[in-house]
Order: sequence, then C-alpha cells, then structure tokens
Amino acid sequence: MIAPSILSADFARLGDEIRAVAGEGDTRADWVHVDVMDAHFVPNLTLGLPVVQSLLKATDVPIDCHLMIENPDKWAIGYAEAGAYNVTVHVEAAHDPIALAKNLRAAGAKAGLSIKPNTPIEDHLETLKHYDTLLVMSVEPGFGGQSFIEGVLDKVRTARRLVDTGHLKLVVEIDGGINADTIEQAAEAGVDCFVAGSAVYGAEDPGKAVAALRDQAARARG
Repeated sequence: MIAPSILSADFARLGDEIRAVAGEGDTRADWVHVDVMDAHFVPNLTLGLPVVQSLLKATDVPIDCHLMIENPDKWAIGYAEAGAYNVTVHVEAAHDPIALAKNLRAAGAKAGLSIKPNTPIEDHLETLKHYDTLLVMSVEPGFGGQSFIEGVLDKVRTARRLVDTGHLKLVVEIDGGINADTIEQAAEAGVDCFVAGSAVYGAEDPGKAVAALRDQAARARG
C-alpha cells in the first residue's frame, strides 16, 4: 500500500495534488496521508480539522490522518467523526491510548498508534492489541525531507512477526524518508503501507511514482 503524504504537496493546490494520485489501477494511491502538527508536540505547524474536512469532500481516496499533537484524547475524535478512514495518534502523547482506540473506532475510523524512532515497541505491545494500524516513524516527527533511520526496521520486524503469528492484527505502516532507495529494505522488513512524500510529489508524474514505488515494494516482499 502506498500513502502519498501531502506534507510534500503544493498547499495552494491540495485538491489538484490529491487528484494526481487518485487515478485508476497502479497509479491510484491506497491512502492519502495527512500530517497534522500543532507546534507543541512537534515544533512545526501544518493544518487542522477544517482542512481535513475540505479534503474529505474533494476525494474518495481514504484519508490517513497522522496527528502529531498534544492531547489527542481530546482532539482525535473529531477527525474520525469527520470521516477520516484511519486516525493515528502518538503513544508518547496519548493519556489513555486504549480508551482512545475504542473511541476512534466508535466514531467510525480505524485506530492507529505511532511510535517515534527512539520509542521501544516492546513497551506498548499490549496497547497495540487495541489498534488497527502501527505507524513506525523512520524520522523524527515534525518535518518532511529527513533521512531514513534504518535502525527502526527492527521494530518493523518485531511487529511483522507478531502479526504473522496472530498476536497482533494490524497494518504495519512506515513514515519518513521512504523513496526508491529505501522502500525495498522497509518492505523486506515487513511493512504493509508506505508513506511517501517527496518521492511522490517531487516526481514529474505523482501517479506514476506511486505505481513505481508499489512495484518495488511488491517485488521486495516477494
């Protein structure tokens, strides 16, 4: 699965940028990844619920909201109620992540849990049993265009093993520095869904970039 990140898109043309990856066949994105940053949990500030509500009206591609915000227990539900397909919160920010997962699902969304590069996955395995998606950050959250941190793939391998043995039931997603040079090693480690920003929106044809990344990942997974 390929989830282009609009953090690397032209913010003045977001509707057009999403349509560029909403075609047919292999050029169609599986999800559109939307990074919500509040300048508190991370130093950057991007967009919020009103923009997400507008994007939901502009596309039928499932919206994957990644909330890099303080107090997601209070704010995340609004994104689910708006119609986001998947709403991901950070385990480092959530006060009661298990209750939050239940509330997100009750509001109609899949529940995602994200962990920073230095956060051990082993500390949160029981919590992950309540989630539909694990988002492994392969850069420090807050800014696009960072280099891929290869060491996080050990967390991906742990998650993949637990999913394959039935201990967890979730999609393994990765975000940060994913491009033609890194997607194969991430796929080999067991990633299901790849968030790609500049690798898609920095290409001349974003749809073709989606197809090329998907093909690379599929071949690497065998």
